[in-house]
Amino acid sequence: MTISRILTGLTIAATASIAAVATVAPAAQAATAADSAAWGPYYAPGRAAHAVGTLTATGEDHADLPTADVVRVSGKVYDHTRPAATCGWAVFRITYRSGSNLPFRQHAVRDCSYRTPKRFSFSYQDVYQVELKVCAEGKSAKPSLVCQYAGTWKTLYLSK
Repeated sequence: MTISRILTGLTIAATASIAAVATVAPAAQAATAADSAAWGPYYAPGRAAHAVGTLTATGEDHADLPTADVVRVSGKVYDHTRPAATCGWAVFRITYRSGSNLPFRQHAVRDCSYRTPKRFSFSYQDVYQVELKVCAEGKSAKPSLVCQYAGTWKTLYLSK
């Protein structure tokens, strides 16, 4: 009689464990389906500009190379310099999957209006990593090589 009670107890415990896992699993999958995170503020040297925003990654795929199907980045970049000839830049480096390679693209947002933020929003597919650098420099069509290559990139997203 004791063995049957032990087996009955084990059966009930196993059934309860399976039921608990079954109810938690869909909630956990929903949480990882779209990971959203706020980032920033990140400042340019001397606090001459800053950027702040959110990043949402959906559909992470870990089959070959870990990437997100789509990454959406939105936010604002602020210029804290008074001269109209100086602008604040938010420069993003997006590393994506192309076959088995991981090349990158840059996406830059410029704001030349003193303390009036410029909103931005963009998305990319098959993203492995998103990095950001904020700088302030003279008005130009694209950020300078010093802005792009001096200093450290801040990692906003890295596929798990």
